[in-house]
Amino acid sequence: MDLNALRTMLAQGPPVLVSIMLANNETGAIQPVAEAAHLIREAGGLLHVDAVQAIGKISIDINALNADFLSLSAHKVGGPKGMGALVLAENQMRPSALIRGGGQERGGRAGTENVPGIVGFGAAVMAAEASRVTDMARIQTLRNRLEEGLGQTQGGVIFSQEIARLPNTTLFGVPTLKAETAVIRFDLEGVSVSSGSACSSGKVQPSHVLKAMGYGPEITRSAIRFSLGWETTEADIDRTIKTWRKLSGALLRRDETGLEPF
Repeated sequence: MDLNALRTMLAQGPPVLVSIMLANNETGAIQPVAEAAHLIREAGGLLHVDAVQAIGKISIDINALNADFLSLSAHKVGGPKGMGALVLAENQMRPSALIRGGGQERGGRAGTENVPGIVGFGAAVMAAEASRVTDMARIQTLRNRLEEGLGQTQGGVIFSQEIARLPNTTLFGVPTLKAETAVIRFDLEGVSVSSGSACSSGKVQPSHVLKAMGYGPEITRSAIRFSLGWETTEADIDRTIKTWRKLSGALLRRDETGLEPF
């Protein structure tokens, strides 16, 4: 995030609410949220932090971030799908209800609480947090091993490698590569990767994140994302590197010649 650009945008008029991702879901880049919060406070605005991608991977403290609202999602830590949480820095900041009715959720939303989902969310967060430091240190070591292998590719780019990132995320590209072809070929070899974010990976189009970062269409169309999990092993990483070395020659030749390497 460009803090100078944020400062310019805030100067254009008083903001009501600014929403910032704590960590980007494609590059894994960790945003300077606390610094942004200072600018937003000076401009008289409120700050919402989307911490969905960061939960279970880095420390999250709404007070340290100086945020008013913070949102989380259970499935990112192995909890029940469809469960989320909105954390409020102050109770009087409670948003207006969209659905009114019973008072089970303190007037925030009508309807009976999803007790199994709530309990499952809490249990997943506690389990993830209990081993987060050791788990993420191990995963970061594996990610660095992966990036060392990928980095030997001529012309290869590991995006946002020079700044603070989530320990489990690598976004990699080679200008002559077509991401959708690489995703299919990896899948045929039993390795799951994605082109861009999982939320929009069904759309064959350049990464809007990389476009916003100033990259051209050739490299943005090539980006593939590797996401490591709690169960990822050193053998998995070595297999992925070996698979890339096997595929990369054919994939890059195909994109230079236009011929399909099957």
